[in-house]
Amino acid sequence: MSKELRSLRGQVVAITGGGRGIGRATAAALIAKGARVAIGDIDATLAERTASELGSGTVGLSLDVTDKASFSAFLDEVESRLGPLDVLVNNAGIMPVGPFIDESDAAAQKLVDINVLGVIIGSKLALERFRPRGRGHIVQLASVAGKTGLPGGVTYCATKHAVVGLSETLRAELRGTGIEVHQVLPIGVNTELYAGVKQARGFKTPEPEDVAAAIVGLLQTGRFEQYVPRYVGALVRAQSVMPRRVVETITRITHADRLLMTSDPTARAAYDARMAQIFDGPAVPVAVPDEREKDAA
Repeated sequence: MSKELRSLRGQVVAITGGGRGIGRATAAALIAKGARVAIGDIDATLAERTASELGSGTVGLSLDVTDKASFSAFLDEVESRLGPLDVLVNNAGIMPVGPFIDESDAAAQKLVDINVLGVIIGSKLALERFRPRGRGHIVQLASVAGKTGLPGGVTYCATKHAVVGLSETLRAELRGTGIEVHQVLPIGVNTELYAGVKQARGFKTPEPEDVAAAIVGLLQTGRFEQYVPRYVGALVRAQSVMPRRVVETITRITHADRLLMTSDPTARAAYDARMAQIFDGPAVPVAVPDEREKDAA
């Protein structure tokens, strides 16, 4: 007999990097379940516009996940406008690609600051709110890249390994407190972050809505982790007991070892332009015309 799903109606959810892509899709999916949602984004104008488009009282706020004061102010405003926080979705992330030797120090620093430090800051601030209440959920946007290594994304993969390690350990530390940690591990998703990158042979590129559905599922069931697509989890677990030479052969056959190194720079131009602003200038995204408002996750 299947376990009854938890209701998300009335739950207050804050989503980082929520203006586009997976963040936006997750907001929409949670709103459909009756949650009260706030989205934070480095682009405050985009956050406000997305919130207005989603409706249902959704709140859009400015957020720099690398700045503790900004993150704290974001969560304070969420609670002021929607009520006590129930769920934090640490979705914000970036993925510049290319040979490791060509990666600038600024890019490496921002990858660590956004993908790792931002998750650490958000998780701690959420726990400060959850611990006195004895309840709450932290959802981490990890990646299959946190379980393997992809040439052309060395530092990115390192940051996602860090998120997986953080999630696993924090879950163990919080066991029995009433506070739950969840992680979702997608393969490359059809967002601007993955623009110009082919999917591995034999794998279908998921949509942001697929990841959003996985997040909803984790919150409803209380499960710790979910791969997207689900069958990828079985492959990752199988590879963990295979000899390395076999795993490397599979990687070559599926072309996973070439995906990021052979990405299309023209297709990634819009994303790279926004990343250049973050790496080399003020942390304000470039306005890029894109009918789907795709972005990182």
